[in-house]
Amino acid sequence: MKVALVTGAGRGIGREIARQLAGRGMTVVAGVRDESHAPEGTRPVLLDVTDDAAVGNAAKLVGEEFGRLDVLVNNAAVCGDYGVSPADATADHMRATYEVGVFGVVTVTRAMIPLLRAAGEARIVNMTTRLASLTLTQAKDDFNVGWAMLAYNSAKSALNALTVLYANELAGAGILVNAVDPGHCATDLTGHTGTRTAAEGAAVAVRMATLPPGGPTGTFSSEEGPIPW
Repeated sequence: MKVALVTGAGRGIGREIARQLAGRGMTVVAGVRDESHAPEGTRPVLLDVTDDAAVGNAAKLVGEEFGRLDVLVNNAAVCGDYGVSPADATADHMRATYEVGVFGVVTVTRAMIPLLRAAGEARIVNMTTRLASLTLTQAKDDFNVGWAMLAYNSAKSALNALTVLYANELAGAGILVNAVDPGHCATDLTGHTGTRTAAEGAAVAVRMATLPPGGPTGTFSSEEGPIPW
């Protein structure tokens, strides 16, 4: 039975990813801030991705209980500048957003790499957004223009860069690393403004988490297909 760890699994899309992976027969370790929020049928672990000790404890738990990690979904994120124009965004907005969505991803991924290598052909899925696309932002894509957030969007652009670098680094170990956009989902993060459900948004992440050997790596895509960097 494959083992997956999903960060930010206590609500929204992360919760749905954890639930759907468990439904596919995986043992899912749900990284949550409150164990009562973990989806039914998952193994909860208290995980604040900004806390080195908590990340270390999660890695220790996975190592001791399972000895490997087949799937890592980096889902945990915050939007520190929702409703703030780029001209009004501050360094504090940036720090709050990057702490979870960039530095937290690095902390968790680094801690889990030995366990991912032990799995042989592991998968890493980074939850991003089309708002991270520099191409679409420069082209003044309607959606990107409507959600122009300096901290959140640039943090996801940084996450895309991490995806490519990790994909290159880990290709020799058979580890596939991809970034996915779940679409505009109605969750707490979006103020429930989205047109898609969390379950619908989770589908593309689940698909990339269950890629067969030889599947794509270092890609940025949505359910509809590739997204330009």
